[in-house]
Amino acid sequence: MILAFSVAPSGGQEHSDGSVVEAVAEAIRVVRDSGLPYRTSSMFTEIEGEWDEVFDVVKRATDAVMPFGSRVSLVMTADIRPGHTGEIDGKLERLEEAVARRVGEANPDEVRGRARHVRTA
Repeated sequence: MILAFSVAPSGGQEHSDGSVVEAVAEAIRVVRDSGLPYRTSSMFTEIEGEWDEVFDVVKRATDAVMPFGSRVSLVMTADIRPGHTGEIDGKLERLEEAVARRVGEANPDEVRGRARHVRTA
């Protein structure tokens, strides 16, 4: 399964610009320490693994954000595809290859490398 989630506190100390970067950094620390493949973007963190291990990480990341506010917002979406692993990279590689075919790029091998932004512990 690949699960994308966003967790943020509210009702607490924020930076003067409204940023919750310190709280989010604490959540990402939990994700990194899990050892599961993950990717963080400006809006979501994607994590890949088995159902129980992924949800355990999301719960611990949410718990890590709790001290930063009086409440926490959690948004999740998941791609549950039993029997498939490596999809956090695989889906992007297949997409990049399809885009390359559409725009007529000559070398799909060059395109494959563009999608690799996964960090593991």
